[in-house]
Amino acid sequence: MMASDDRSLRIGIDVTPAVTQGGGIGRYTRELVRALVKTPTQTKRDFVFISAKQPPNLPVPDPVPRGPNITYRQAPLNQQWLYRLWHRLRIPAPVQLFSGPLDLFYSPDFVLPPVSGQIPTLLTVHDLSFVHFPDTFTPALVRYLNQVVPRSINRASHILADSRATKDDMVGIWSVPPQKITVLYSGVSHSFRPVTDKERIKTMRQKYGLGDWPYLFSVGTLQPRKNYELLIRAFKPITEKYPLRMLIAGGKGWMIEQMLAEVEAQELENRVVFLGFVDDSDLPALYSEATLFLFASLYEGFGLPLLEAMACGVPVITSNASSLPEVAGEAAVQLPPDSPTLWTSAMLDLLDDASRRTGLVAEGFRQARRFTWSNSARQLLSIIDRLLNI
Repeated sequence: MMASDDRSLRIGIDVTPAVTQGGGIGRYTRELVRALVKTPTQTKRDFVFISAKQPPNLPVPDPVPRGPNITYRQAPLNQQWLYRLWHRLRIPAPVQLFSGPLDLFYSPDFVLPPVSGQIPTLLTVHDLSFVHFPDTFTPALVRYLNQVVPRSINRASHILADSRATKDDMVGIWSVPPQKITVLYSGVSHSFRPVTDKERIKTMRQKYGLGDWPYLFSVGTLQPRKNYELLIRAFKPITEKYPLRMLIAGGKGWMIEQMLAEVEAQELENRVVFLGFVDDSDLPALYSEATLFLFASLYEGFGLPLLEAMACGVPVITSNASSLPEVAGEAAVQLPPDSPTLWTSAMLDLLDDASRRTGLVAEGFRQARRFTWSNSARQLLSIIDRLLNI
């Protein structure tokens, strides 16, 4: 499909995650579309961003880029109602009702809405955690995802996977043809770099009530898959040797009662601090001040916080599950996510060995530079061009 000389190709993208979610897929969508609209192309394109109705309190300011070739349209319904109509009731109201005519439609968040006509469709599937670890989700959510995600995969013209691990999952579990899937890695925003400005550090510490405590850091939504209970158990012996706190940044997810009970059981109420959701603008300073970054997740489609921590100059200890070895490379200590003893030993080894920490930091800078949103955007545009036969 070629655009005529007097018409731009209209690329529709569902930016609902960018508007409604602070971290995770919200950040992925924001960074990818920002890079996408900045990438020069020979073919004229208009980007039509659509979203569910914006919530009254946006998690981030200016979630959607603006520009002369960008149209932003909101559906009249919030996300819950829109997805209920599309995916639970399966009412075939096509996305073009909100977007107008399109040449291609891209959904970056697991599910594909109804689309009219024969236009190509592109879908990102970030991970299959709800298949591997159903106990870490609510039963209703697992049922919903197991119905809607395979259906969306079957309908989509092409699939993007965050990692080889996610691609292999779709091929192995759902028999998706491998040629239908392309691995599109995420990038690291340029805002993630070491923060040395003392006033910025002081402001961040005051904002979150950190005082002068040195700390270990982890980030991610509070939910069982992030495996914070293991970190809490592994951290207990550290507190007997070092005056450290462990900070956990992330919004409240689900099934967090056991996590809070573990803090109490280990008598770490004054040493484990839950910061809640933190602003993107504060993350570089939080990473930069950390002595170590810890990421014990049971399963990740990509694991962007590893690269953010590396870009900020922090030594990283991560689990060796799913996609995380792809992201970490040789730049992090990798451990099984089910052995608190090994995590304690690894933390102590790094805390006791400044030269090893320095080596990991240098490797981390090199690893993080391999992942950029501009590379991701160029790859995405080439996939779009292929689907449009350009």
